[in-house]
Amino acid sequence: MEPIQLNAYYTLIAATIVLLIGRLIVQKVKFFRDFNIPAPVVGGLLVAAVFTTLYYTTGVTFTFEASLQSTFMLVFFSSIGLSADFSRLKQGGFPLVAFLIIVSIFILVQNFVGIGLATALGQNPLIGLITGSITLTGGHGTGAAYGDTLATKYGIQGAVEMAMVSATYGLVSGGLIGGPVARRLVNKMGRQPIAETSDDDNSSDSYDDKTFEKAHRRRLITAESAVETMALFAACLAFSSFMVGYMKEVAPDFKLPQFVWALGFGVILRNALTGIFRFNMFDRAIDVFGNASLSLFLAMALMSMKLWQLAGMAGPMMIILLVQTVVMIFYAYFVTFRFMGKDYDAAILAAGHCGFGLGATPTAVANMQSVTGTFGPSHKAFLIVPLVGAFFIDLINAAILDRMMAFFG
Repeated sequence: MEPIQLNAYYTLIAATIVLLIGRLIVQKVKFFRDFNIPAPVVGGLLVAAVFTTLYYTTGVTFTFEASLQSTFMLVFFSSIGLSADFSRLKQGGFPLVAFLIIVSIFILVQNFVGIGLATALGQNPLIGLITGSITLTGGHGTGAAYGDTLATKYGIQGAVEMAMVSATYGLVSGGLIGGPVARRLVNKMGRQPIAETSDDDNSSDSYDDKTFEKAHRRRLITAESAVETMALFAACLAFSSFMVGYMKEVAPDFKLPQFVWALGFGVILRNALTGIFRFNMFDRAIDVFGNASLSLFLAMALMSMKLWQLAGMAGPMMIILLVQTVVMIFYAYFVTFRFMGKDYDAAILAAGHCGFGLGATPTAVANMQSVTGTFGPSHKAFLIVPLVGAFFIDLINAAILDRMMAFFG
């Protein structure tokens, strides 16, 4: 049976319904609140399960407008760049460097676990990279790029399909384990949930250094500031699209995901406008658009999952991914938390690491928001995780992967 195709309008409607369902369930079900499971993950998995039931019972499947999901992802990463004031980056200091080192070491751990298990299970060692940092740290974009290389250059049949399945598994598992890991760490400290208070922001257009930190905070923005902010996002998206096409022409072997270009240009644009032209950035509008895009991206990504493909995953690949999940939990709990200070900020950093160590930076931010919404803000975590997870780590991951593929290939 031909799949039912939903255009951009219906895809957007479906995503908003998924979000509303997820928020309602989280509000009503104590289990999801206790373990700080993000609402987009709850709603997305429920809808994906419904679609899977329809597939098995009637053969009906749905396809969604993929470009809309990609656009929201790019808007989210652009918002990270547009929020990255250089003066704020300096605040990261040693903790930012320390966290970058910790997650870089985990990339090596992740790949050696994947390669070791693939070899032990009689598989090509490069399949261990597919179920390692190619997809779990790199996500769908990196998985598609390297999957094509592994298929054409190294002769691994179905490498792209394996990469997509692995990345999808990582997106789900990263969103499921981050909250519980942080929750256990926070509970061991004896920290109590904060009381719910009104948190409106109707202040002047001064610099806001808490972007993404309080996703549910009401923000006062104007039509003028919204239009100016959309123009900034459009510039980031246009530049990223141009650079991807340009680099394919001049350096086809140079693999840098489009969202990295969007984030990087956002950093340059923000600091050029504020530092040189003294432009007054509307951080509240950037925050609103960024958080809305984050929620919509996750909802679209999860509701688009074909769970029957995960159920039909080859045995060795499933074993490797399950072990990778356990390794991520223990690494975040015993290494990330311990070496980042063993305090509340370190617990939130551990939740974020679970998010992009298995899934993607949007999952990391959603994990942290779900925990800080219960136990209070963590300015340090929301400063470090988006920058490391969305920018620095992709460059390091690419460098490590190129060397490991050359060695094991």
